Amino acid sequence: MQFGVHLPHLGQQADGPTLARFARHAEELGYHSGWVSDHVAWPASFESRYPYSADGGFPAPNSLSWLDPLGTLTYVAACTERLKLGTTVLILGYRPPVETAKRIATLDVLSGGRTILGVGVGWMREEFEVLGMPFDHRGARADEQLELFEQLFTEARPSYNGRFYRVPEIGFQPKPVNGHIPIWVGGDTEPAFRRTARFGDCFHAAFTPKATLAAQWARVQQLSAGAGRDPASIEFSVRVFLDFGGVSDPEKSIQGAPAQMLEQIAAYRAMGVTHILLDITARGGIGGREDAMERFAREVMPHT
Repeated sequence: MQFGVHLPHLGQQADGPTLARFARHAEELGYHSGWVSDHVAWPASFESRYPYSADGGFPAPNSLSWLDPLGTLTYVAACTERLKLGTTVLILGYRPPVETAKRIATLDVLSGGRTILGVGVGWMREEFEVLGMPFDHRGARADEQLELFEQLFTEARPSYNGRFYRVPEIGFQPKPVNGHIPIWVGGDTEPAFRRTARFGDCFHAAFTPKATLAAQWARVQQLSAGAGRDPASIEFSVRVFLDFGGVSDPEKSIQGAPAQMLEQIAAYRAMGVTHILLDITARGGIGGREDAMERFAREVMPHT
């Protein structure tokens, strides 16, 4: 089992020295990857429902400091040597695709090929409107972006002619270090499952209740086989809370004492999960999260 950790790139303590210390600590402790989330700016009030809470409320106020995901990972790349660098998830519709591809490829080159591109389609219509980007057909637009990325990352003279995006023949450099950047597809809907089957190297489920995970993964595998892909070629990742205090939703957490955590991890493994992204819940700000990250690495990871 591989373990990643969400990096502290949002909140009052989100700054360069803190990020560098946290990321280096994660690397020293043997974590596989460091992850960032994606929001740019949103109104103080909105009607869109957040899909990962029971009441549809978004837990973050619009006054929260939230560092840019790709900029953050580029900084972290310079502070680390082995830690994989992932987005959980980059909202494709927030940005023009060629510019996005350039920033992703740049991150990959500067990090020595450590990029993981987690992608999603977004949920907050009002944020799309603030950014001047279309919310309609965002799934189809995301699919075209992924097609375009493949062209840009692999072809000497890429071009693209789709329904939403058109790019004449261009030169595009740099290319990813290994010729391909792993695509981890987020979402809990049928279109997301189809997107994973078509484009994904990994299905990346975020805060999905344990009771529904197995069915979602089975559907991804079914669609992958139907698309002519070997289902075994697609990995399965979950993003959950890490909570030694046991106060978060147990359906979306690894929590409790180390022995209990090992049982929960074993259950995820039995479902087919190969990577767990830990979103740490702890008292004491970033220092408390670092302590929890270290405790998990010392008391739980060696026994998985």
